[in-house]
Order: sequence, then C-alpha cells, then structure tokens
Amino acid sequence: MAKAPVLTPRADDFPRWYQDLVNKAELADNGPVRGSMVIRPYGYGLWERMQQEMDARIKETGTQNAYFPVLIPQSYLAREADHVEGFAPELAVVTHGGGKELEEPAVVRPTSEMIINEYFSKWVQSYRDLPLLINQWANVVRWELRPRLFLRTSEFLWQEGHTAHATYEEARDFAALIHRKVYEDFMVNVLAMDVVPGRKTVKERFAGAINTLTLEGMMGDGKALQMATSHELGQNFAKAFQTRYLSKEGKQELVWQTSWGSTTRMIGALVMMHGDDNGLRVPPRLAQVQAVVLAIKGDDAVLAKVHEIGDRLRAAGVRVRVDDRTDTPFGRRVVDWELKGVPVRIEVGPRDLENGTAMLARRIPGGKEPVAIDALAGLLPTLLEEDQALLLRQSRERRESRTSDVAGLGEAVEVAAAGGWARIPWADLGEEGEAALAAHAVTVRCLVAEDGSVPDSDDAPGNVAIVARAY
Repeated sequence: MAKAPVLTPRADDFPRWYQDLVNKAELADNGPVRGSMVIRPYGYGLWERMQQEMDARIKETGTQNAYFPVLIPQSYLAREADHVEGFAPELAVVTHGGGKELEEPAVVRPTSEMIINEYFSKWVQSYRDLPLLINQWANVVRWELRPRLFLRTSEFLWQEGHTAHATYEEARDFAALIHRKVYEDFMVNVLAMDVVPGRKTVKERFAGAINTLTLEGMMGDGKALQMATSHELGQNFAKAFQTRYLSKEGKQELVWQTSWGSTTRMIGALVMMHGDDNGLRVPPRLAQVQAVVLAIKGDDAVLAKVHEIGDRLRAAGVRVRVDDRTDTPFGRRVVDWELKGVPVRIEVGPRDLENGTAMLARRIPGGKEPVAIDALAGLLPTLLEEDQALLLRQSRERRESRTSDVAGLGEAVEVAAAGGWARIPWADLGEEGEAALAAHAVTVRCLVAEDGSVPDSDDAPGNVAIVARAY
C-alpha cells in the first residue's frame, strides 16, 4: 500500500497544501480568537530576518524608527472621511476599560495615519523640521471575516512608514524611493521573488491616498498577491490635522505626506511562491538556517565531526544548525528539515567518516551527492548563491509563461480563471470594465506602462492593466 504523502499535493488542492505546510513546517497556528494567529518560532525567525533586511534598507533612506499607541481615540478617525470609510468595516473598538465605560471609545490600531498625524502636527513647525521620516514596527487589527494564516488574519505584524515633506514632488519621489529601493530591492534580492511594480487604479487605491504604488507577485497557483504598497497621501491628512510649516518665505504651508507598509503576509507569499510538494524552499539570503549538519547515528566520532563541520561553516559565514538528535529517527529529521526548506543538508554517518566525505543534499534544485568534508566550507557559499538565483529565475519564468496579452474583457476573465495573468490596454478596459471584472472575482492588480515601468498617472497613454484573481 502506497505511503500517504506528508502534504496534500499542490495540484490536488492548493489551499489545503498551503494549510498543511504552514502547520507541518511549524510556521504558525490558529489563535484562540477567530482570525488571530500564533506565529511559531520557526515562522517568527523568518519574520525577524525580513525585519532585519528591510529595516536596514529603510534606515538607509534617512527614516528613523518610533512607536505609537495601539489604542486610538475614535474621534481621530472621523477627521479624514475617505480614510475612515475605507476602514470602518474592519475596526475593533474598545468601549470599556478598568471596569467602566470609556468616555470616548478607542479603536485598536488598524493603521496609524490618524494618531501619527496628531503628533506630526505638533512636531512640524518650520521648514527646518522637514522632511520628517518615521517608521514603526508594530501590530495592527483589522477584523477579518475569512481568515487564512499569514494571508488574512485579524491581527498581523507589519512596518508602517509615515513621512511629511515640504513639496508634492519631494513626497512623490520619496514614495517611489521606498517602492523601488526598499520593497522591490528586498523582494527581488532577498526573497528571490519576481514582482511586478505598478500603480493601483483609483478603485484599488489606499483609502485617503492620491496614489498607491504596489508590488504584485504571482503565487504557485497563478493567483496574485499584493506584497507591499507605498502611498502618496497628498495633503488630505495635513488638512484634517492642520499640519503646517513656516516656509523660508515666511508663509504657513500644508505639508505633503506619504505612508507605506509591508506585513507578515510575506511569509505566506514565501510559502506559495517557492514551496513544493515536499515543503518550503527558503531563499538562502533570507534563511535563518542556511545549512543543517545531521548526524546519522549517535557514534562519538560522528557527533564530534558534525560539530566540527558546523564550526567550519560558521567561520565561513554560513548560518548553520547542527542536528545531533540521534534519539529521533534520521528519516523523520530529514523530512522535518525538508518541510522547513533549509537550503542545504549535510548528512554524516560512520561510513562517510571512513571516506572523508559527507552527503550534500540541496533543497532548492533537488538532488544529493557525496562531497569531501574539507571542501564544504569553500563550496557552500557559492552553492547558496546559485540556489538564490535559481529561485528568482523560476519565479520569473512562472509569471512570464502564465501571462497573456488579451484583446477584451472576456479573454481576461478566461485567463484569470485558468490561473494566469492577463495584460489588457487600460484604455480598452477602463473603470467600467474594472467593475465588470469584479463579478467574476477578478481585479486589476495594477497599471504598468508599455515598457513595464510604473506609469506617472492613471490615464497615461499606453497604460496596461494587469488583471488576475488574487488573495
């Protein structure tokens, strides 16, 4: 009788495969309140690595980290009508505290434009205070009716940047800088994810923004996932909070603002873009464990050698874990590390010691071969970079092979329903066509220029709509 697979095959049931993998790779578990999530140590380790990489890029732009309260007076949200309307269905509101009804209800942070602008209006007095560049790493709550771990949960972790500038041009350019130099660079060069940078349509724009820039990734089933967004807020919030500065000419002027964010949703994207029927495949530049050295048996010489190999690899700059849990069957440990997607496994047993070799298994391209133990430290950094490049190439090839140019709305729906992306001239689709797509659970993910760049306006000549079903 055939042995049951560890994971539901992706081709049989992609959503079930995703849930199996998140569970069995020990990434997360459902929390006690519907829509909440417990991020387990291995999953949180991935988030920590993402934080480190993005935080460094954010700070290179001159942005500083700060922290703002999780509870926001409900009256703050009423100051910007479009913003509050956009978030109203997702709000969690605290009405009692300390055993008493609150004089004013407090909203659990769904995003921080409101409370941050309250303080920006105090901190910005003169042109010398600009630009004001703030980021915070925090949690937010947006009540979710159809939760799915990492992709849609009522509470999730994120970073949110908020900035104030003297001119529209400065704000526009800073939003584009974050989009390009922080998010796209991180996703392509660390997550090994091919993403399409584009401009959201008016319908898909962030509530209260005048422009939203997005990065869209194609998952393994062909659906799109919005990976990160950067917003030009114009002066909408500045007007609501009277955030003004004294210009060099001695005039009181409203600031121009941006906000931008990325979330733990990226862990879900990592699963769906790079995972296979054996589990995760973690890009080496992201991996908290790039190589695991496994002792096959609890022989004293084997145990000493796996720790020696671990030390050599650490000295070579490889993030390594030694697995000497020989009281757990070797086959089970191999399956566990495959599920977790560690890029390289180095297996050592008594016979390997006799030959001066170790068995090298590569998770990303697959396959295993004996390698001289003395060669491992010199070889691994090169192999890890090869595997990083392979994941990005596979990601790009998937998107390119499953993206089609179409002539009309009907063809766009067919392509999206079949698990692909459609490209259609925005002039042919327009807002009416976008509304018609919604009836088929299809959306315009973003607008791009003919050459694939980000267009300067919603109606720029030659704009192309990227159309797909999405998470």
